[in-house]
Amino acid sequence: MPVKILMVCLGNICRSPLAEGILASKLPKDKFIVDSAGTGSWHVGHAPDKRSIAVAQKNGLSIDNQRGRQFKSSDFDEFDYIYVMDNSNYRDVIHLAKTPEHKNKVNLILNELFPDENVDVPDPYYGAVNGFDNVYQMLDEVADIIAKKLIEKHS
Repeated sequence: MPVKILMVCLGNICRSPLAEGILASKLPKDKFIVDSAGTGSWHVGHAPDKRSIAVAQKNGLSIDNQRGRQFKSSDFDEFDYIYVMDNSNYRDVIHLAKTPEHKNKVNLILNELFPDENVDVPDPYYGAVNGFDNVYQMLDEVADIIAKKLIEKHS
């Protein structure tokens, strides 16, 4: 049975689709499934933001086929690991957790890079275009660490 990882941001159109695409590209597809969701419902069914698609393409990845969905309580049972992009998303996801096991699945993604510093991946939606490049680089760097840990643990 494949290991399932969920990436979560606010709207599921900027950061989490990039995180999904980047991490999925670094893991064997037969052993790992990566998905993404948003804590909000505004973009359910929508493709990622065109700027996320463009920065992914610029880096050799396609995220065009992804569609936004909202995080739901059943995701705690469905996924083995849940990575959230910022402290606000963390609070929103933890609020839906019904058990300590559920809470233990949730981690701030950049804590893999900066342990216990609780650093947010900035939301590039309202920022400058290079914000998407910066977010891509951050997520690419942390995805290397996560992929290595997951492969070592589940191989």
